[in-house]
Amino acid sequence: MKRVVILTGLMILAMALSLMAQPRWGKGRMQNVKQGTGMYTAISTLPAQDLSEEEKAGLLKMRQEEKLARDVYLKLYEKWRLQVFANIANSEQRHMDAVKMLLEKYGIADPITDDTIGVFPDAEFSGLFNELVSAGEGSEIDALMVGAKIEDLDIADLNNLLENTDNDDIKFVYERLRNGSYHHLRAFTRLLENYGQTYTPQYISADEYNEILSQTNGRGNGKGFRGRGNGQRLMDGSCIFNQTSGATQ
Repeated sequence: MKRVVILTGLMILAMALSLMAQPRWGKGRMQNVKQGTGMYTAISTLPAQDLSEEEKAGLLKMRQEEKLARDVYLKLYEKWRLQVFANIANSEQRHMDAVKMLLEKYGIADPITDDTIGVFPDAEFSGLFNELVSAGEGSEIDALMVGAKIEDLDIADLNNLLENTDNDDIKFVYERLRNGSYHHLRAFTRLLENYGQTYTPQYISADEYNEILSQTNGRGNGKGFRGRGNGQRLMDGSCIFNQTSGATQ
């Protein structure tokens, strides 16, 4: 009899522990997704939630905006051979892929049907691509200014998109994209400083810009960095640049 009671107690305890381990999802809550979780894992793990037309439009816009950043950086790398552009272009590709996964998850047709550099379904992005590439072809300083401008725009747009979604998976991805843009903006700003130049934000406030710059001392602040030294490695696995040599890490 005593053995039956013990076994029954163990079974109840096992069931309780199993229930406690189950994710408890809710709007605005991601209890089982830790800071180090990759975007792709989070998209697969977090459940799909009701999607508004505004949230759908935001995903379609961000898919093209990440492609815009990637395409411009690839063109500027081709022109100037600054490693920062090649490295951040790789990061933007991962961001594009993450947004595409969200589109697939919610059954939304991908607006990018032609992945050719500079080709966009939206004429606004086509115009921006031509404008930004042209602006960055004047000099290395001009190119770095364009890079800072793109990240400035991305942060402003992601701030707005985050305010207008309550889907946990979308918020998780947008926060990671914005964190990446913080790092990219700092990278371009630091390189501009090497030329004695200063970037003035055009889309985010001066206070937000200064706060972003204050978040790292070159070795990381524990928010999205891995490793030490001059190479800044993001949580998504990309490495921005080596501040002294420009070599990848």
